[in-house]
Amino acid sequence: MVRSDYQIKDLLILVRGAGEMATGVAHTLWHAHFRVWMTEIPQPMAVRREVSFCEAIYEGEKTIEGVVAKHIQTPNEINDTWKEGMIPLLIDPEAKSREVLKPHVLVNAIMAKKNLGTMINDAPLVIGLGPGFTAGRDVHVIIETQRGHDLARLIWEGEAEPNTGIPAGILGYSEERVLRTSVAGIFKGHKKIGEQVNEGEIVATVEGVPVRPRISGVLRGILRDETRVKEGMKAGDIDPRGKESYCYSISDKARSIAGGVVKAIMMRFNR
Repeated sequence: MVRSDYQIKDLLILVRGAGEMATGVAHTLWHAHFRVWMTEIPQPMAVRREVSFCEAIYEGEKTIEGVVAKHIQTPNEINDTWKEGMIPLLIDPEAKSREVLKPHVLVNAIMAKKNLGTMINDAPLVIGLGPGFTAGRDVHVIIETQRGHDLARLIWEGEAEPNTGIPAGILGYSEERVLRTSVAGIFKGHKKIGEQVNEGEIVATVEGVPVRPRISGVLRGILRDETRVKEGMKAGDIDPRGKESYCYSISDKARSIAGGVVKAIMMRFNR
């Protein structure tokens, strides 16, 4: 569906989710001067919190690379938030705000590895990030999220690569980079994002049981204190490159995926 009664910059875009990948998408769309708003669950559990707009749910506002997301209470506040120069973020798990604003584009960036309710008729252009969708049935187009040759490729028919459950390798480390809990309970961090940590030292505890890294590096992400976790749950991310600045900047992967979203929008509407 192609509309001709507005300019590209007038498009309304809803980004579902406000974690790391969703943030990269919204950040890019904002810089491209689209009118974008985001929706989240009441208690998001991002690990890479310094590059996730969902932190605004807890802090009121979150600034990432000069762009600010603001937690608002109702869709009626969206226009005023845009006028303030900020991205509106609503607690709206079912994205009911789309019924009020009627977006031209909906981006499902929840990264749940399955479709949690997005339908192809939710907007004139519906985009899904990664596995869990079928292009042409659930969404119009999928953006490939698997690292490698096809990262950010647009898929107009079929599905994305299945989730492997294996993190991308950095300096030869993959699953070793992930901090995981060994028991269920309440999470308590002992280190902060950006700190250098050593293999085997205590960086967090769950009910007094230590969480220890398997490699040394910089703590690129960690759950919020008082988060209720399950056994074996991802609780943090170690970057063996040891560069603190990487903790506070959007990743190459998120930027690539965001570029794919912009390409899909332009292919559909800029005719």
